[in-house]
Amino acid sequence: MSNQNGTQAVDRAARLLAEVVHSADPMTFTELSSITGLAKSTTSRLLLALERNGLVRRDDHGRFLPGEMFVSFAWRGGAEAGLVAVAQPFLERLGKATGETINLGVSSNGMVEQIAQVNSTYLIGGTNWVGMSVPLHCSALGKVLLAYGATQLPPSQLERRTGKTITTEAALAADLAGVRACGYAVTDEELEPGLVAVAAPIYGYDGSVVAALSVSGPASRMARDGLAAVASRCAEEAAGLSAVLGYRQRAARQNRKAG
Repeated sequence: MSNQNGTQAVDRAARLLAEVVHSADPMTFTELSSITGLAKSTTSRLLLALERNGLVRRDDHGRFLPGEMFVSFAWRGGAEAGLVAVAQPFLERLGKATGETINLGVSSNGMVEQIAQVNSTYLIGGTNWVGMSVPLHCSALGKVLLAYGATQLPPSQLERRTGKTITTEAALAADLAGVRACGYAVTDEELEPGLVAVAAPIYGYDGSVVAALSVSGPASRMARDGLAAVASRCAEEAAGLSAVLGYRQRAARQNRKAG
Protein backbone atom coordinates (compact mmCIF):
# COMPACT_ATOMS: atom_id res chain seq x y z
CA MET A 1 0.00 0.00 0.00
CA SER A 2 2.86 2.39 0.86
CA ASN A 3 4.47 1.75 -2.53
CA GLN A 4 1.19 2.62 -4.27
CA ASN A 5 0.89 5.81 -2.24
CA GLY A 6 4.50 6.72 -3.06
CA THR A 7 3.95 6.18 -6.77
CA GLN A 8 0.77 8.23 -6.65
CA ALA A 9 2.62 11.11 -4.98
CA VAL A 10 5.34 11.00 -7.64
CA ASP A 11 2.73 11.01 -10.40
CA ARG A 12 0.94 13.99 -8.88
CA ALA A 13 4.18 15.93 -8.40
CA ALA A 14 5.20 15.12 -11.97
CA ARG A 15 1.90 16.48 -13.26
CA LEU A 16 2.34 19.71 -11.35
CA LEU A 17 5.87 20.03 -12.65
CA ALA A 18 4.77 19.39 -16.23
CA GLU A 19 2.14 22.15 -15.98
CA VAL A 20 4.74 24.63 -14.73
CA VAL A 21 7.36 23.70 -17.34
CA HIS A 22 4.97 23.72 -20.30
CA SER A 23 3.20 26.95 -19.38
CA ALA A 24 4.17 30.05 -21.36
CA ASP A 25 3.63 32.20 -18.24
CA PRO A 26 4.26 31.76 -14.51
CA MET A 27 1.42 29.85 -12.87
CA THR A 28 -0.40 30.66 -9.66
CA PHE A 29 -1.09 28.16 -6.90
CA THR A 30 -4.84 28.39 -7.61
CA GLU A 31 -4.33 27.68 -11.31
CA LEU A 32 -2.21 24.62 -10.60
CA SER A 33 -4.66 23.21 -8.08
CA SER A 34 -7.56 23.77 -10.48
CA ILE A 35 -5.90 22.36 -13.60
CA THR A 36 -4.62 19.23 -11.90
CA GLY A 37 -7.73 18.68 -9.81
CA LEU A 38 -5.63 18.20 -6.69
CA ALA A 39 -6.72 19.33 -3.26
CA LYS A 40 -5.10 22.57 -2.17
CA SER A 41 -3.37 20.86 0.75
CA THR A 42 -1.88 18.23 -1.59
CA THR A 43 -0.88 20.86 -4.14
CA SER A 44 0.82 22.94 -1.44
CA ARG A 45 2.73 19.96 -0.03
CA LEU A 46 3.96 18.77 -3.42
CA LEU A 47 4.94 22.25 -4.64
CA LEU A 48 6.97 22.82 -1.49
CA ALA A 49 8.81 19.53 -2.11
CA LEU A 50 9.49 20.50 -5.74
CA GLU A 51 10.70 23.93 -4.63
CA ARG A 52 13.05 22.47 -1.99
CA ASN A 53 14.66 20.34 -4.68
CA GLY A 54 15.15 23.15 -7.20
CA LEU A 55 12.50 21.90 -9.65
CA VAL A 56 10.23 24.92 -9.32
CA ARG A 57 10.77 28.45 -8.01
CA ARG A 58 8.57 31.47 -7.32
CA ASP A 59 8.68 34.96 -8.76
CA ASP A 60 8.09 38.13 -6.73
CA HIS A 61 4.33 37.59 -6.98
CA GLY A 62 4.47 34.01 -5.70
CA ARG A 63 3.79 32.46 -9.10
CA PHE A 64 5.57 29.25 -10.06
CA LEU A 65 8.29 28.91 -12.70
CA PRO A 66 10.72 26.13 -13.70
CA GLY A 67 13.38 25.88 -11.01
CA GLU A 68 17.13 26.25 -10.81
CA MET A 69 17.77 22.70 -11.99
CA PHE A 70 16.13 23.44 -15.34
CA VAL A 71 18.00 26.73 -15.69
CA SER A 72 21.34 25.04 -14.93
CA PHE A 73 20.67 22.33 -17.49
CA ALA A 74 19.68 24.84 -20.16
CA TRP A 75 22.86 26.85 -19.59
CA ARG A 76 25.06 23.83 -20.22
CA GLY A 77 24.36 24.42 -23.87
CA GLY A 78 25.40 28.07 -23.59
CA ALA A 79 21.87 29.38 -24.04
CA GLU A 80 21.60 33.12 -23.39
CA ALA A 81 18.04 33.81 -24.50
CA GLY A 82 16.62 33.41 -21.00
CA LEU A 83 19.39 35.20 -19.12
CA VAL A 84 17.48 38.46 -18.71
CA ALA A 85 14.39 36.72 -17.32
CA VAL A 86 16.45 34.65 -14.89
CA ALA A 87 18.52 37.67 -13.82
CA GLN A 88 15.64 40.12 -13.36
CA PRO A 89 14.89 39.34 -9.67
CA PHE A 90 18.58 39.81 -8.81
CA LEU A 91 18.73 43.14 -10.67
CA GLU A 92 15.58 44.35 -8.93
CA ARG A 93 16.83 43.33 -5.49
CA LEU A 94 20.13 45.12 -6.07
CA GLY A 95 18.27 48.19 -7.32
CA LYS A 96 16.13 48.32 -4.20
CA ALA A 97 19.17 47.93 -1.96
CA THR A 98 21.24 50.68 -3.60
CA GLY A 99 18.74 53.00 -5.28
CA GLU A 100 21.15 53.29 -8.22
CA THR A 101 21.05 52.13 -11.85
CA ILE A 102 21.63 48.40 -12.27
CA ASN A 103 22.84 46.85 -15.52
CA LEU A 104 23.50 43.38 -16.88
CA GLY A 105 26.19 43.25 -19.57
CA VAL A 106 27.69 40.71 -21.95
CA SER A 107 30.50 40.79 -24.46
CA SER A 108 29.54 41.59 -28.06
CA ASN A 109 31.87 42.40 -30.97
CA GLY A 110 34.68 43.74 -28.81
CA MET A 111 32.35 45.92 -26.71
CA VAL A 112 30.03 45.57 -23.73
CA GLU A 113 26.37 45.26 -24.65
CA GLN A 114 23.98 46.09 -21.85
CA ILE A 115 21.02 43.77 -22.10
CA ALA A 116 18.95 44.61 -19.01
CA GLN A 117 18.53 47.51 -16.61
CA VAL A 118 16.74 48.52 -13.44
CA ASN A 119 16.43 52.28 -13.28
CA SER A 120 17.72 54.46 -10.48
CA THR A 121 15.20 55.70 -7.95
CA TYR A 122 16.76 59.15 -8.31
CA LEU A 123 16.02 61.70 -11.05
CA ILE A 124 19.73 62.36 -11.61
CA GLY A 125 21.62 59.46 -13.12
CA GLY A 126 18.71 57.78 -14.90
CA THR A 127 20.27 57.07 -18.31
CA ASN A 128 18.78 54.12 -20.19
CA TRP A 129 21.77 51.97 -21.19
CA VAL A 130 19.87 48.98 -22.61
CA GLY A 131 20.98 48.24 -26.16
CA MET A 132 23.98 50.55 -25.86
CA SER A 133 27.50 49.26 -26.40
CA VAL A 134 30.44 50.80 -24.53
CA PRO A 135 34.20 50.14 -24.60
CA LEU A 136 35.55 47.32 -22.50
CA HIS A 137 38.51 49.13 -20.97
CA CYS A 138 36.65 52.06 -19.41
CA SER A 139 33.46 50.43 -18.14
CA ALA A 140 33.10 48.40 -14.95
CA LEU A 141 31.20 45.69 -16.84
CA GLY A 142 33.92 45.53 -19.47
CA LYS A 143 36.73 45.33 -16.94
CA VAL A 144 35.06 42.32 -15.32
CA LEU A 145 34.67 40.56 -18.67
CA LEU A 146 38.32 41.29 -19.53
CA ALA A 147 39.67 40.36 -16.10
CA TYR A 148 38.05 36.92 -16.12
CA GLY A 149 38.76 36.03 -19.74
CA ALA A 150 35.19 36.36 -21.00
CA THR A 151 36.39 38.58 -23.85
CA GLN A 152 39.51 40.20 -25.29
CA LEU A 153 40.42 43.73 -26.23
CA PRO A 154 39.99 44.51 -29.92
CA PRO A 155 43.26 45.22 -31.77
CA SER A 156 43.13 49.01 -31.54
CA GLN A 157 44.22 51.83 -29.27
CA LEU A 158 42.43 52.31 -25.97
CA GLU A 159 40.07 55.18 -26.60
CA ARG A 160 40.34 58.09 -24.21
CA ARG A 161 36.80 58.96 -23.13
CA THR A 162 37.69 61.28 -20.22
CA GLY A 163 40.79 62.60 -18.51
CA LYS A 164 40.70 59.57 -16.19
CA THR A 165 40.41 56.86 -18.86
CA ILE A 166 43.12 54.18 -18.77
CA THR A 167 44.84 54.31 -22.15
CA THR A 168 47.88 52.03 -21.82
CA GLU A 169 47.86 48.24 -21.79
CA ALA A 170 50.25 48.11 -18.84
CA ALA A 171 48.01 50.27 -16.66
CA LEU A 172 44.95 48.29 -17.73
CA ALA A 173 46.67 44.98 -16.94
CA ALA A 174 47.45 46.24 -13.43
CA ASP A 175 43.86 47.38 -12.97
CA LEU A 176 42.51 44.00 -14.13
CA ALA A 177 44.80 42.20 -11.70
CA GLY A 178 43.18 44.26 -8.96
CA VAL A 179 39.73 43.21 -10.22
CA ARG A 180 40.67 39.55 -9.89
CA ALA A 181 42.16 40.14 -6.44
CA CYS A 182 39.09 41.81 -4.92
CA GLY A 183 36.36 40.20 -7.04
CA TYR A 184 34.86 43.36 -8.50
CA ALA A 185 35.72 46.22 -10.87
CA VAL A 186 35.49 49.98 -10.38
CA THR A 187 35.38 52.78 -12.92
CA ASP A 188 35.76 56.28 -11.52
CA GLU A 189 34.73 58.81 -14.21
CA GLU A 190 36.58 56.78 -16.86
CA LEU A 191 33.64 56.35 -19.24
CA GLU A 192 31.85 59.63 -18.61
CA PRO A 193 32.68 62.60 -16.38
CA GLY A 194 30.82 62.29 -13.10
CA LEU A 195 29.88 58.61 -13.60
CA VAL A 196 31.11 55.98 -11.13
CA ALA A 197 30.33 52.26 -11.39
CA VAL A 198 31.16 48.93 -9.80
CA ALA A 199 30.62 45.50 -11.36
CA ALA A 200 30.96 41.84 -10.40
CA PRO A 201 31.27 38.63 -12.46
CA ILE A 202 28.46 36.18 -13.19
CA TYR A 203 29.60 32.59 -13.66
CA GLY A 204 28.07 29.78 -15.69
CA TYR A 205 27.90 26.14 -14.64
CA ASP A 206 31.46 25.38 -15.85
CA GLY A 207 33.04 28.23 -13.87
CA SER A 208 33.53 30.57 -16.82
CA VAL A 209 32.30 34.16 -16.61
CA VAL A 210 29.31 34.67 -18.92
CA ALA A 211 28.17 38.18 -17.95
CA ALA A 212 28.65 40.98 -15.44
CA LEU A 213 26.36 42.87 -13.08
CA SER A 214 26.91 46.56 -12.31
CA VAL A 215 25.76 49.42 -10.10
CA SER A 216 26.32 52.93 -11.47
CA GLY A 217 25.52 56.46 -10.40
CA PRO A 218 26.88 59.98 -10.13
CA ALA A 219 30.12 60.51 -8.24
CA SER A 220 28.25 62.66 -5.72
CA ARG A 221 26.34 59.57 -4.53
CA MET A 222 28.87 56.83 -5.34
CA ALA A 223 31.51 58.22 -3.00
CA ARG A 224 34.72 56.29 -2.29
CA ASP A 225 33.93 55.78 1.39
CA GLY A 226 30.76 53.85 0.56
CA LEU A 227 31.85 52.17 -2.65
CA ALA A 228 33.13 48.97 -1.01
CA ALA A 229 29.72 48.31 0.55
CA VAL A 230 27.95 48.81 -2.79
CA ALA A 231 30.47 46.56 -4.51
CA SER A 232 29.98 43.88 -1.84
CA ARG A 233 26.21 43.91 -2.36
CA CYS A 234 26.69 43.77 -6.13
CA ALA A 235 29.02 40.77 -5.77
CA GLU A 236 26.49 39.09 -3.47
CA GLU A 237 23.69 39.32 -6.02
CA ALA A 238 26.03 38.26 -8.84
CA ALA A 239 26.96 35.20 -6.80
CA GLY A 240 23.30 34.36 -6.26
CA LEU A 241 22.61 34.59 -9.97
CA SER A 242 25.70 32.48 -10.70
CA ALA A 243 24.35 29.77 -8.41
CA VAL A 244 21.07 29.72 -10.31
CA LEU A 245 23.01 29.31 -13.56
CA GLY A 246 24.72 26.22 -12.13
CA TYR A 247 27.95 27.76 -10.88
CA ARG A 248 30.05 25.68 -8.54
CA GLN A 249 32.99 27.31 -6.73
CA ARG A 250 35.46 24.50 -7.40
CA ALA A 251 34.90 24.75 -11.15
CA ALA A 252 35.38 28.51 -10.99
CA ARG A 253 38.71 28.18 -9.15
CA GLN A 254 39.96 25.71 -11.74
CA ASN A 255 38.94 28.09 -14.50
CA ARG A 256 40.82 30.99 -12.87
CA LYS A 257 43.97 28.90 -12.52
CA ALA A 258 43.76 27.87 -16.16
CA GLY A 259 43.46 31.54 -17.15
